[in-house]
Amino acid sequence: MKVLVVAPQPFYQERGTPIAVDLLLRTLSDRGDEVDLLTFHEGSDRSYPGLKIIRIKPWFPVQNIKPGFSLKKLICDAHLFAQFLHLMTIQKYDLVHALEEAAFMALLACPIRKVPYIYDMDSSMTTQLIDKMKSLKKIEGLLRLLEGLPMGSADIVMPMCDALAEEARLRGAQSVIVLKDVSLVGYAPETDTVLHLKKELGADKKIVMYIGNLEFYQGIDLFLESVSLIYKDLPEMSVVIIGGADLDIEKYRHLSKKLGLEQVVHFYGKKPVADIAAYMRQADLLVSPRIQGVNTPMKVYSYLHSKTAVLASDLPTHTQVMTSKIAVLAKAEAPAFADAMKRIICDDVRREKLALEAYHHIEKEHSYEVFKRQVNKAYGLLAPEKKPHGSA
Repeated sequence: MKVLVVAPQPFYQERGTPIAVDLLLRTLSDRGDEVDLLTFHEGSDRSYPGLKIIRIKPWFPVQNIKPGFSLKKLICDAHLFAQFLHLMTIQKYDLVHALEEAAFMALLACPIRKVPYIYDMDSSMTTQLIDKMKSLKKIEGLLRLLEGLPMGSADIVMPMCDALAEEARLRGAQSVIVLKDVSLVGYAPETDTVLHLKKELGADKKIVMYIGNLEFYQGIDLFLESVSLIYKDLPEMSVVIIGGADLDIEKYRHLSKKLGLEQVVHFYGKKPVADIAAYMRQADLLVSPRIQGVNTPMKVYSYLHSKTAVLASDLPTHTQVMTSKIAVLAKAEAPAFADAMKRIICDDVRREKLALEAYHHIEKEHSYEVFKRQVNKAYGLLAPEKKPHGSA
């Protein structure tokens, strides 16, 4: 098949959605598809058989595009839409695979060109907008109505979690195939730059680790406040935070100092995805204290696959993947989260049991093989001899 993948993000970068796009491109290349990737100008190139990367060329410099809604992203989306229309005019594609807001571009062009399209749904755009701008809550109904338009028109909607799948069905999606993220353990060869944390922090330390960006919705404030409630009772506890932009790291260094945690909390900045498994293996407990969102963060699958116990907030973002059989779930409130953290740090046997159960669950349900199977299922339904939804 000749496929146009439209990814309105910097690509390739080592963060959630670009990694998911990379997994998709690997899979399509393995299938033997001819793929054009239309994406932003930022990021590094990837090379797979059959892949051509087409980047937008903004008229003026637009740099450091972060996840989520922003003026920079709007500017890039406008350029992406123009380039998309050009490609749809000069090329004959069998299928368009549109991620996130690119589904609106597909909605406008694909029916006219009689090309089927997949809406790859990594998040609820309405929820993200309201989380960022509370004033939009007044028009939530209108926003959800608009967001539902490409869901109802798409030949297949591929949400990345069950909560988004339910949202798609409610908005009129004709066919829904859940394409869950996968563990990144083994995603790339480990580098020789991995730090030995217990050598630095002390062999007797029990390491509680967070990995990921330091945006507000990740719940780092909740996590640090929870640590402040129990660290005096647990002198063996040492907190390691991996990831985050420099400004965010400084912000949370300041908060740690304010909470009296400057000797407890250690910031190591961004590390290569290839090395994340090596860091997780050194931890005694991994935490995901998220306080917003319904989509499951990609790191959760790697957490659960790491053979290290996991503590997470008991919100749908986690509970649609985790149960008490494979992780510790606690309310997203500092006292409850602190109590759960203290209990599991002090229970070596339970940590080991949870970690093993979680590992087997990920091997069965969230491996790369499962990911490829779901992609093949969707693409099999839209092979060239199949007519797009709504065509004569």
